[in-house]
Amino acid sequence: MRILLVILLYWAQGSASADTFELSPFCPPALRLDDAGRCTLHSQYQAYGSLYDKGVGGLKTGLPPVRDGFTPQQIDLGRLLFFDPLLSRDGSVACSSCHDPALGFSDGRARSVGVQGTPVQRSAPSLWNVAFLERLLWDGSKQTLEEQLQGPLYAPNEMGGDPQTLLTTLQDNANYRHLFATAFDDQPLALNQVYTALAAFESSLISLNSRYDLYAHGVHSALTANEKEGLNVFRSFVARCAECHTPPLFTNQQIAVLGVPEAEGRPLDPGAAATTGDASQRGGFRVPSLRNIALTAPYMHAGNFASLRETAAFYTGGRGHAVPEGEELNLHWHIWDPQLSDRELDRLVDFLMTLTDQAFLPEIPLALPSGLPPARGPGVATGGSHALNIHTAPTAQQKALP
Repeated sequence: MRILLVILLYWAQGSASADTFELSPFCPPALRLDDAGRCTLHSQYQAYGSLYDKGVGGLKTGLPPVRDGFTPQQIDLGRLLFFDPLLSRDGSVACSSCHDPALGFSDGRARSVGVQGTPVQRSAPSLWNVAFLERLLWDGSKQTLEEQLQGPLYAPNEMGGDPQTLLTTLQDNANYRHLFATAFDDQPLALNQVYTALAAFESSLISLNSRYDLYAHGVHSALTANEKEGLNVFRSFVARCAECHTPPLFTNQQIAVLGVPEAEGRPLDPGAAATTGDASQRGGFRVPSLRNIALTAPYMHAGNFASLRETAAFYTGGRGHAVPEGEELNLHWHIWDPQLSDRELDRLVDFLMTLTDQAFLPEIPLALPSGLPPARGPGVATGGSHALNIHTAPTAQQKALP
């Protein structure tokens, strides 16, 4: 019945007028339009030098290179595609199903769920600030967003599509033909344009305006006494959190073997070793950013820990205390036995809460070129607001062009 409904909706929208939608000429709030008509990053952090000039954990430190330079129209087209279930095999899921804006662009699940309720091997990482990442996916196996996003698009247990069907579906849609022509200078609609548009949107998801950032820029009243105490623990040579979760991005982008236990008695996930063939990376995963970490529980690659407090406590449990029996992992050098007190763990959690910032959430489309309803993840059921619209400029709307 659901497949029949998808077919009927698709047939109805396929005959829609090509002037139903238009794309925004404005950049999202974190970006500014340059003289070439491209959206480029605008952040106070760009005034600061390299983190190597300030030391690990320093406040006024610069950002790594950013992926920007897309046009406003490419970004806005990517926004529509991101929420459109038309990109999946049966019209049941979209990118936003696993990367829910209400949940820090994760999905609140230990393991994500694809088409027909099929479980995925790992949790969905947040997409905030992916424009700065050199490694993508939990195993760090992809280097570009365009390369990475093809995995979920075509994986049978995720969105389940195939390249030719996706291309034909979009080419047969009058609305999308019009929008792609607008975003890509009237070039024939091609798959590389789909990947570029999605990468453009994901690169626009910038989160650098938390209370921590106010503090880092000199507003010392932005943090409470407990939060400042937690920051000091975070930066200390005892806890050593900042050595891997390095400000301002709060990741060093490296692969780390932590010895995290697998949930539900599952066998050890080989992590990066499965794609690199390097046995020393068995059980190794990319160090995630801690930005918006309070919104993205459960934590680690397979939702191993339910809370931030539980996650922080793992690091003070002793080197290798949770490594499964029979495994000899090459644990990262910073995994040791810091013996943090309950108070220090509580203060760490207080500090991590200050990294929450979704001031530049994109507008959730009210309607899509496909005619399907925008896909929404589990954040809606938990009270997340998908209707929040804080764009500073108009985005694609359902209205006739002049």
